[in-house]
Amino acid sequence: MALKNQALTDPKSRLGTSLSEINVTPLVDVMLVLLIIFMVTAPMMQSGIGVNLPQAETESAPAEGGLTITITRDRLIYMEDLVININLLEKKLQEYFYGRDKKIVFIKADRDIPYGFFIETLDIIKKAGIETVGLITEPLEPTKKK
Repeated sequence: MALKNQALTDPKSRLGTSLSEINVTPLVDVMLVLLIIFMVTAPMMQSGIGVNLPQAETESAPAEGGLTITITRDRLIYMEDLVININLLEKKLQEYFYGRDKKIVFIKADRDIPYGFFIETLDIIKKAGIETVGLITEPLEPTKKK
């Protein structure tokens, strides 16, 4: 009888006590390695849409509150990160700006697209009721004086 009482009160004599403790050191190591991997790869995942912007002396960057439309060399039109058919662009713009006070669009167009396609897209943007249209360019590279 004394052995039974001792087994119930003594935690070291119970079976399975060594399995109840989890070693967290390997878990922390794995989590730190995953954190480092995500920190290194995250900037690479945010590369955006590849557009060869024209250069200009004046610097232009989109202000907050405006929608950015990107036109690629292949004549694809992106609203933010979604590809939009040019025939649906006017409707999508009207839906996007419905109920908003300021209607501002910034165009980020590849320098190699045909001028006619750019004007056609600009015309659709204006027909959608957009009040202000801005153009995004790259700053001119400074020339080295000899």
